[in-house]
Amino acid sequence: MVKLTMIARVTDGLPLAEGLDDGRDIRDVEFYKQQVKALFKNLSSGQNEPSRMSVETGPYIFHYIIEGRVCYLTMCDRAYPKKLAFQYLEDLKNEFEHVNGAQIETAARPYAFIKFDTFIQKTKKLYQDTRTQRNISKLNDELYEVHQIMTRNVQEVLGVGEKLDQVSQMSSRLTSESRIYADKARDLNRQALIRKWAPVAIVLGVVFLLFWAKNKLW
Repeated sequence: MVKLTMIARVTDGLPLAEGLDDGRDIRDVEFYKQQVKALFKNLSSGQNEPSRMSVETGPYIFHYIIEGRVCYLTMCDRAYPKKLAFQYLEDLKNEFEHVNGAQIETAARPYAFIKFDTFIQKTKKLYQDTRTQRNISKLNDELYEVHQIMTRNVQEVLGVGEKLDQVSQMSSRLTSESRIYADKARDLNRQALIRKWAPVAIVLGVVFLLFWAKNKLW
C-alpha cells in the first residue's frame, strides 16, 4: 500500500508537493519524512544516484524516479509490488510536468504546488488495491519493467549508519538510566513510608509489649 508521496526539486532539495493526508496510519511518520528530506538533500548535493531506485527503510521501501529537475518519491509497504509503485510515480510525473512544468524552476517557496495533492490522492486510490483488474493488468504489462532498478538500504544511501548506531546506543543508555532512576525512586518512596510509619509501629509495639507483660504478670 502507498503510504507517503513527496515531490521535490533535485537542484536544491526544495519540497514542491506532497500527499497531505499521507502517513496518518504510520507510527513515527515524521522519522520517515526526515529520511525523505535527507535523501532529497543528498540528491541536491550532487550525489551520483540512479534516476530510478528503491531504498529499504524499516518495514517500508522508498521508490523514487528523477526526471529532469524533479524527484518523485513514494513510500510503500515492502509487500507492495515494485512495478505498481513505479507506475504510480510515472502517472504523477506525467501530470506534474504537464500542469506545473513551466513553473518548476522559478518556484521560490516550499510546497509551491501543494494543490497537486488533489491529483496525488485521486491517483493513490487507484493504486491502493493490487487486486483490481486495472492493477493486475499493469502488473502483467511487459512494457514497463523494473527488474533492473537497484534496491539499497537507507543507511547505505544516506551514509548515516554510524550515526544511527550512535542514536540506538544513546536510546539504550537512556532506557537503562531510566530504569535506574525508577528503582531509586521506588527506594526513596519506600524510605519515606518507613520514616512516616516507623514511629507508629514503635508505639504500637511498645503498647503490645506492655499489654503482653501485664498479662504475664497477672
